[in-house]
Amino acid sequence: MNYGCQSMIGKIQSVLLKRPEQAFISQENLERRWEEFNYAGCPDYQKVIEEYNVFEKIIKDHVPNVYYLPEDGRTGLDSIYTHDALKITKKGAVYFNMGKLPRSGEPFASEDYLKSIGVPTLGRIVAPGTLEGGDVLWVDEKTVAIGRGYRTNDEGIRQFKEITKDVVDEYIVVPMPHGDGPDYCLHLMSVISPIDHKKAVVYSRYMPVFFRQYLVAKGWTLIECNDEEYDYLGTNLLCLEPGKCVLIEGCPEIEKKVRDSGVTVYTYPGHELSFKGLGGATCMTCPIERI
Repeated sequence: MNYGCQSMIGKIQSVLLKRPEQAFISQENLERRWEEFNYAGCPDYQKVIEEYNVFEKIIKDHVPNVYYLPEDGRTGLDSIYTHDALKITKKGAVYFNMGKLPRSGEPFASEDYLKSIGVPTLGRIVAPGTLEGGDVLWVDEKTVAIGRGYRTNDEGIRQFKEITKDVVDEYIVVPMPHGDGPDYCLHLMSVISPIDHKKAVVYSRYMPVFFRQYLVAKGWTLIECNDEEYDYLGTNLLCLEPGKCVLIEGCPEIEKKVRDSGVTVYTYPGHELSFKGLGGATCMTCPIERI
């Protein structure tokens, strides 16, 4: 099994998904649990399936190896967002202690499955440390930015640094704003999505000045998302390979800006699948290998 994903833009060779049938399970389950997971509303299960089929086809058209997490009693609705429970380095997977309590079982379920297909474990974040995958962004193969917010704390960051010290040269800790409060999902990758070499969609209103200046000084092109489209996951784009990305339908301005920058954009309908759970294209994928 080939693995290693210290990049946000390298071509995805293998990816881990979880279909809604195994995460959401049924309309009855959604109605019982959506408030517990702080969703914007109760998703329509049948529409979720239809939307996911479109998203899944885009992934399968571009990624050679697609793996699926099975249903697991330790996980809940958010397990459809496979990105957050771990990151996979060249030396193995690092599993996180989730800052959102109902997600605490996800890393264990993911580890059991990934071990079964040949991905070794490099380490684990343990309490009182917390860390979520949406806060861990590879600037390049040896540089990682980590959002310090309500889902990721100082102890989690310290542990991650210790676990990955042999594969990372530079860590950039990015303080996250309060935003809409501790119950709202605001990760570092809520405000920046790389889509090509040194090119990213950003929401600068929530980006610390020093980090924005750092990227600009490194020669990055930053494509600004407006307030309305940010609220509709307009900064949550998955890079399939350099210059090709996936975006939720309904963000015409950022879609045009990205296309005008020379990047190909594939879109999927995601009002029920993504918007209500605040998890876009990146959130629904855990790349196992990028090259």
